[in-house]
Amino acid sequence: MAKAAMIQREIKRAKLVEKYATKRAALKEIACNLDLPMEERFKARLKLAKLPRNSSAVRMHNRCQITGRPHGYYRKLKVSRIALRDLASFGQIPGMVKSSW
Repeated sequence: MAKAAMIQREIKRAKLVEKYATKRAALKEIACNLDLPMEERFKARLKLAKLPRNSSAVRMHNRCQITGRPHGYYRKLKVSRIALRDLASFGQIPGMVKSSW
């Protein structure tokens, strides 16, 4: 089980990313538009730099929704390999059985 603070930090980041997504996209579009004058693009870059650091989607990290584990994460199921094995052993995932030989 991951530390509760780490899980809460990821939740906080997700909220910030969602809150600033439109503003960040608009500023990035202005900053990357080569048709605009250089001063305007530079001002957009400065405004982009003043946004909270955790509002960038790049800083998000995938974590298991059950345990909060950051490694061994299956994107399609949003759980870690360990949680996936436990769920499969208890028969809670349709069509998946733990193999044994």
